[in-house]
Amino acid sequence: MNIFITGGNGQVGFELQRQFAPFGTILAPTRQELDLTNADAVEAYLAKHQPGLILNAAAYTAVDKAESEPQQAKRLNAELPAQLAEYAAKQGIPLVHYSTDYVYPGNGEPPWQEDSPTGPLSVYGQTKLEGDEVVVNSGASHLIFRTSWVYAARGNNFMKTMLRLGRERDALSIVNDQIGAPTPARLIAQVTALAFTTQGSPLTINIPSGVYHLAPRGETSWHGFASEIFNQAREAGETLAITPESTAGIPTAEYPTPAQRPLNSRMALGKLESALSITMPTWQSQLALTLKEHLSN
Repeated sequence: MNIFITGGNGQVGFELQRQFAPFGTILAPTRQELDLTNADAVEAYLAKHQPGLILNAAAYTAVDKAESEPQQAKRLNAELPAQLAEYAAKQGIPLVHYSTDYVYPGNGEPPWQEDSPTGPLSVYGQTKLEGDEVVVNSGASHLIFRTSWVYAARGNNFMKTMLRLGRERDALSIVNDQIGAPTPARLIAQVTALAFTTQGSPLTINIPSGVYHLAPRGETSWHGFASEIFNQAREAGETLAITPESTAGIPTAEYPTPAQRPLNSRMALGKLESALSITMPTWQSQLALTLKEHLSN
């Protein structure tokens, strides 16, 4: 069975390749091999390779740039999922789509439920919500995993940036009023695999179609995340210029960006944990695993 993974060179896509390799032939074309912004090229690729499962990890994730490039964001975040979902529905195959906490309005403190009212604050969030809605309404067997603050041992991400800055600088100011759960790409891929029945072929989704929150347990701010990265790195023997006392927390208002960020990115995990009969690990334990993998490379 061919397993088509979009965004295969990204953080989540790379981990999906590792996780799903035993279950079929992985198709993870590079941008040079398949231009996902070209609907005709995508249609031709699907017709040629006829995948039995689609894992859509591609997205326009440049949150600030999306404010000035709304059409590019819409193509990858809304139109591509619609195209993949239409194909999946016609062929009777499953589709997994990855979404974001940015679909919520980001106010208050209680964790968002999957059926909480949405209210994106940015072009990125709006286009991701449009993608979710077309997948839900497509008639395809589907899973939509909304996740938050994604990072990994490879690629460009907050953890690696903080490690670099922590080695170079003796003082940093980091936002402390945005609250969420840092989610490693490896965990996203592992949980995705748990949602499938892997006995025999083709793979089938073993939980009800719908939207699920996928993140570790617990919550922190970007400042708290950075502080934990520095603490764990020191314990692992890394030499840092930064000290705990010189890592300052600042409000979002002091770090303006073109796109507005949600302050509350907490997401309830009960639906996912109940469906899969699992307990999600803590974000701190997942950081330890990811940091260890990165530092050992």
